[in-house]
Order: sequence, then structure tokens, then C-alpha cells
Amino acid sequence: MADSKSGLRKPVFTKVDQLRPGTSGHTLTVKVVNAKMVMQKGRSDGPQSRQMRIAECLVGDETGMIIFTARNDQVDLMKEGATVILRNAKIDMFKGSMRLAVDKWGRVEVTEPASFTAKEDNNLSLIEYELVNVVVE
Repeated sequence: MADSKSGLRKPVFTKVDQLRPGTSGHTLTVKVVNAKMVMQKGRSDGPQSRQMRIAECLVGDETGMIIFTARNDQVDLMKEGATVILRNAKIDMFKGSMRLAVDKWGRVEVTEPASFTAKEDNNLSLIEYELVNVVVE
């Protein structure tokens, strides 16, 4: 058992144009094109002030773009022009379109600026999907 590989797996980086609905476990390096706060509500009463913040950030790489939903502390990292690594990201569906999100099992980390420019004419969040139930007889 001593020769078995233990520890973390090496991440396999995905490109934005490879993302599909209902998938998870993606690791991507993307640039933040813009970030817009969509919800901010907090309670300052009590011993600890809880605040809920959600921002929609347009992120992309050289293959395409997608909307990333940043929550709470992730909002501070998503500055316009920043390059970030999204680890264990998943695809959420919102009104029929794909959104990228990182929950408590993933991580958002700022990295050194990337050399690519985001491909703005391939926005995956603009593609509308429809859930079709297939009946197998």
C-alpha cells in the first residue's frame, strides 16, 4: 500500500466552451470582464453581522464567456480585469441559461494576469436550454 498515490489529484483545466448544463467539478482560469452587484442585504443587529451579497460577473477565456454568480466573500475577488482560478465550479441553470458557480466545496483564487483576452462573441449564458423529459418504453 505504500506505493499507492495519496494526496490531491492534479487539476484538469477546462475551457469555457466545454461547459455543459448539469455538470460540475470544473477548474477554469478566467478573466473578469465586468462585475455587477445584484443583491446585498445584511443584518447588523446582534453579535455577528451577517451579510448576503450576490454579484453577477461576466467571465471568460479565449474560447468564450459565461456569467459567474459570486457569493459573499467571492464578490471582493471578482474585480474587473482580474484573472481568477475557479476550482470545483459547477453549472447552475437560471431561467433556462447556464451560470457558473462555486459553492462551499470549491474555491475562487486570484492569480497573476493571464495573457489571453476573453472571446466576447461566444457568450454561453445567452444560449437558452429547455428541459425535455424523455419517456423510455
